[in-house]
Amino acid sequence: MIDFATLQKYFQFSFVRYAMIVGILIALCSSLLGVTLVLKRYSFIGDGLSHVAFGAMAIASVLKMSNINYLTLPVTVLSAVLLLRVGQNTKIKGDAAIAMLSVSSLAIGYMLMNVFSTSANVSGDVCSTLFGSTSILTLDKSDVNLCIYLSILVIIIFIFFYNRIFAVTFDENFAKATGTKANAYNTLIAVITAVIIVLGMNLVGSLLISALIIFPALSAMRVIRNFRGVIICSAIISVFCAFVGMIISLLYSTPVGSTIVTTDMVVFLIFMVIGKVMRID
Repeated sequence: MIDFATLQKYFQFSFVRYAMIVGILIALCSSLLGVTLVLKRYSFIGDGLSHVAFGAMAIASVLKMSNINYLTLPVTVLSAVLLLRVGQNTKIKGDAAIAMLSVSSLAIGYMLMNVFSTSANVSGDVCSTLFGSTSILTLDKSDVNLCIYLSILVIIIFIFFYNRIFAVTFDENFAKATGTKANAYNTLIAVITAVIIVLGMNLVGSLLISALIIFPALSAMRVIRNFRGVIICSAIISVFCAFVGMIISLLYSTPVGSTIVTTDMVVFLIFMVIGKVMRID
């Protein structure tokens, strides 16, 4: 049973309201790009970039930067562009490039956090960064404003370039033949993905952020058969799971990121069953 009286008390605190706003915005942005990434088989890019973000965050922590996003965001965006370019190299395939960048960033980040430790609990800090923690509940107003501005920017870009993103998602060669600059839009998709990953690290951690991108899209694809419908359904699922996951986390003191991803997994299983029933009928 949901204790609404307890929830009401929680929502009297500004940091809880900030966390909900940020969580819902991140979930919404993740769902928009998730469909494209899954259809283009770019799912592992999210996983690779999340490890890059972890490495950049470790460097920012060692340098004692006041706001780690000032380093994490540009490094992750630059890596997204580099990853796309290297992935097109015939000598280094896309999956190999992602694996190299992912493992290297993870190793460097962990090594730096141990060698230049700024905390007595290094293992706890690493675990919190990788899997998410209560940091989503310690956001100040500037963090919330940054998330709002970047989320609005991502949504505007996606809506404005919707037709071109649709074209390069389903038939990149045809899009190139009709004059669409497919490489430029692939780069745009990678950059937006990098921004979403950096935003989402406070919510679910660097290792779980790719799940936030992929699960809602896969769930929607079980029952919807058109691109626009899948995006809308994915957005609804993602926001719902983020909201429910954060509510459960507040009430039962479970890890925020793990709870949200577990909620996404449950919804995926439900939609998978629904999809099978629909095909039988």
